[in-house]
Amino acid sequence: MEKIPFFLILVSLAMAAANEADEWLSNRRQATEKTTRLHFYHHETTSGKNPTTVQVAQAASTNKSPTLFGLVNIMDDPLTEGPELTSKLVGRGQGLYASAGLDELSLLMVWTVVFNSGGYSGSSLTILGRNPTSHPRREMSIVGGTGVFRLARGVLTFRTYFFNSSAGVAVLEVDAVVIHF
Repeated sequence: MEKIPFFLILVSLAMAAANEADEWLSNRRQATEKTTRLHFYHHETTSGKNPTTVQVAQAASTNKSPTLFGLVNIMDDPLTEGPELTSKLVGRGQGLYASAGLDELSLLMVWTVVFNSGGYSGSSLTILGRNPTSHPRREMSIVGGTGVFRLARGVLTFRTYFFNSSAGVAVLEVDAVVIHF
């Protein structure tokens, strides 16, 4: 008996979302493409009382691998305007990464940048790609987005701003070029 009302709620929500998307699509036909440049810092903490990135899986051979091949981590990291963790919070970097290189430490990243302040609040970008961590600059694809960034595509680059492996802290400088409507 309780399943029927829940089902009706789900159907109603799906219909409302479809109507909103249809309305947006009809308005998009008159819209022009925009290019937005973004700059922020990604703070990763893997140890201490409040880690923002945690290990969730590893292969049987991960500890024997010089590249930690097979290691999988989940993250919910703060994104800030400046390199200090105390600077203004602009959003969260949520997703996962796996060590995917046998010969070089490179991560396969599935990452969503969720904005929670300013003109992009409530919007997100989805990033997918390879992150060869020892390279000075790493480039990844922006494959989608929500809100202001619907139908987004583009490129995002990382640069390691600060790294301390014994403290479990990394700060990455992020630049993005986003094409969207």
